[in-house]
Amino acid sequence: MQYAAPEPMPAASYPSSSVELGDVKRILVRRRFLILATALLLTLAALLYGLFTPALYSSVAEIIVDPQDLQVVTNDVNPSRVPPDGGITMVESQVAVVQSSGVLLRAIAATNLTEDPEFNGQGGLLSRLLGGGSAETDKTGKTLDALRRRLAVKRADKVLVLDVIVTAKSADKAAMLANAIAQAYLADQASARAKMATDASDSITARLDEQRKRVQQAENAVEAYKSANNMVMAAGNLVSDQELTEINTQLSAAQSRTAALKAQVDQLRKQGGAPDATSEAMRSSVISSLRTQEATLVDQLSQLGTELGPRHPSMIAAQQQLRDTRQLIARELGRIVTAAETDYERALANQQALEAKVAGMKSKSLDTDQASVKLRELQRDLEAVRSVYATYLQRAQETREQINVDSTNARIISSAMPALKKSWPPLLLLVFGAFFGGLGLGTGMALIAEYSSPTVLSSAQMQSAIEAPVVGVLPAKPARRRWWPFGGAATPAAQKMDAVAGLALRRLFASSRRPPNWPLVPSILLTSAPEDAAQRGRVARLLANAAAARGSRVLFIDTNGGKSQKEPQPGLLDVLRGEYAFEALSQFAPGSNVAVLGKGRPKAAFSEAQGVYFTQHMLAQASRNFDLVVVDGGALADNLNASPLVAMVDEIVLVATLNATPMRDVTAASQAISVMGRLPTGALLVDEAA
Repeated sequence: MQYAAPEPMPAASYPSSSVELGDVKRILVRRRFLILATALLLTLAALLYGLFTPALYSSVAEIIVDPQDLQVVTNDVNPSRVPPDGGITMVESQVAVVQSSGVLLRAIAATNLTEDPEFNGQGGLLSRLLGGGSAETDKTGKTLDALRRRLAVKRADKVLVLDVIVTAKSADKAAMLANAIAQAYLADQASARAKMATDASDSITARLDEQRKRVQQAENAVEAYKSANNMVMAAGNLVSDQELTEINTQLSAAQSRTAALKAQVDQLRKQGGAPDATSEAMRSSVISSLRTQEATLVDQLSQLGTELGPRHPSMIAAQQQLRDTRQLIARELGRIVTAAETDYERALANQQALEAKVAGMKSKSLDTDQASVKLRELQRDLEAVRSVYATYLQRAQETREQINVDSTNARIISSAMPALKKSWPPLLLLVFGAFFGGLGLGTGMALIAEYSSPTVLSSAQMQSAIEAPVVGVLPAKPARRRWWPFGGAATPAAQKMDAVAGLALRRLFASSRRPPNWPLVPSILLTSAPEDAAQRGRVARLLANAAAARGSRVLFIDTNGGKSQKEPQPGLLDVLRGEYAFEALSQFAPGSNVAVLGKGRPKAAFSEAQGVYFTQHMLAQASRNFDLVVVDGGALADNLNASPLVAMVDEIVLVATLNATPMRDVTAASQAISVMGRLPTGALLVDEAA
């Protein structure tokens, strides 16, 4: 009667194969020698580099740049104006100026750096062998490139100070070059500003001739127009206008005088017979003298009349004198009236003459006014051109003076000093960096090596690969007990391993689907990749011992045993060929519950159907004397004789070593089991780190 192998439980859904943090730790521990070798190699290289590399020294010169230029004159060529950002952008641009070819070439010329082998590129063997090119140009270009590589210009945050850092093989040379570059920068700035002033002055001076010609043309136009229109100027005004103004003034004065004389004549005429009451008579000195004389004679007559009488000769003489005096007064008053009338007539004639002249000049002025409109326009053009010319002339003088004035807004606040310590190579930093960098590189190489040829890293990865549970993880350290033959006293470590193996057995058969009253003995077949043969054999014996330690009678079938024997003893292969009875070959080890069945003699092949039949028959007979059969099935991909066992055993367990068994071998073993018509029902892992 034929029996089919019991169906295993459906595989559970396991997590995908992924590397966890613990797996990375396993990888790094396993490949620690690669990581440490890489770190030590890089550390040694860094140490050798630091010891044999020529020392370099760095010196710093500090330059402060004031965004507000030095104000020398009001109309400066470089206007002083602080930008909204406080000058940060302007100072940032000066970083590029310090590193420009113009500044560096000044410093090279000042220090004769083209003759220094450290910078001119002539000291190397390769440059001497290659040669070629213009010697002077080639040295200058190489010196400039070398200086740029050794120069660093930095600006700290929120400050307007530039740090000029130069590195050289000599501390004194580094300080000298840093100071030379700082001085070259200041000289370049002063030269640039002087050149700006020179260019501005030359440009303005070139325009002066043009402006002068324009002034001459405007003046000639004015003079030609005045000559064409008979317009004579004096003190900036037309002579005809000045004459008209003067005559108008004279006419006004004449009119005033005429009016005053007329009023005087009218008053004299109005007085009639008493002209002596007029103001002119009162102001006349002659009238005043005659009046005084008249008053004296009147007093004298009064006195004589009292003393002498009216007929006295003295009285008569005095009366005659009084009459003569009054006649003189009358004649003088008449002359005043006549003189006033004469003055009035003369003033009137003069007024009339002036009015006639003004009328004539006004008629002539009307003709001149039309020409004056154009003249004033020409004069305005002349004044504008003169103003521009004067401005150009003044600006040319100012810019010419600014050429010799240094208005540089930068200064050196700290000159470079020779460095006391070398700046390169930093030996301690290089060694530490190389060591930790080597650890990182070695770690990366270890992970790359692991992922290029992945191994079994964890139980989850193994479960995902074979779609079966991992029933236990055993330590790789051998327990101190006697493995062959079976039996003997066990140490505490061995007892612990037996406990792990026993738990694995319980997990295996707890998930088994053996039908009730199944006639075949419970059986387990262990297989692995060829590289894990030793671990597989150890695990198989461990399972057999663990079951025997709990009182079970165990049949241990070793399909790999007897290889070293010259004349193999009968065993499994003989049973599967039907040549020997199973009971005749199975025997218990002394003092043990484990019976051992070797591989047997591979002298003749057998058909698979025959092997399955005898395997079934063997397991049925074994159920009478044994509680468990443990089969070391070897590497199934290389051991086709185990195919009948694969078809009939209850559990097929794949043995692999953590961090050692390649995943491709696990896949190959799983495929070999699948080709034989079964699937792995579980896996046991061996942890070498435990």
